[in-house]
Amino acid sequence: MAQVEATTERVVAADAEKVFDALADYRETRQKLLPEHFSEYEVREGGDGEGTLVHWKLQATSKRVRDCLLEVSEPTDGELVEKDRNSSMVTTWRVTPAGEGRSRVVVTTTWKGAGGIGGFFEKTFAPKGLGRIYDAVLANLAAEVEK
Repeated sequence: MAQVEATTERVVAADAEKVFDALADYRETRQKLLPEHFSEYEVREGGDGEGTLVHWKLQATSKRVRDCLLEVSEPTDGELVEKDRNSSMVTTWRVTPAGEGRSRVVVTTTWKGAGGIGGFFEKTFAPKGLGRIYDAVLANLAAEVEK
């Protein structure tokens, strides 16, 4: 099995603390940021960053739906890590200052991909598809925090 990685980033016209707080707010804000690829969103524990347990279904393609149960941690300042209890998938959000009143948000998702020819196609195409999904999340984030 090969490690598969998808990374997307965006500079947002809001300070890093405001952006991070929006991302860490699983109870209210985060659900508003998710495009149509996400369904059955439910906060099961916590709701504000570290210690949150959140569930959703991620439909990456018409045939591929991933049932996600994510444990949230904050290993360092400006970083949220979502580890899926149901798979090897880990999504890391990093928010850093990018000049006055601006922030850089980088989201990276990794997982252990399939082996063989299926793994080749997964490693080739899945990062592009997931990148498009997270581009939409980051666009919604920008719209939310730049109000």
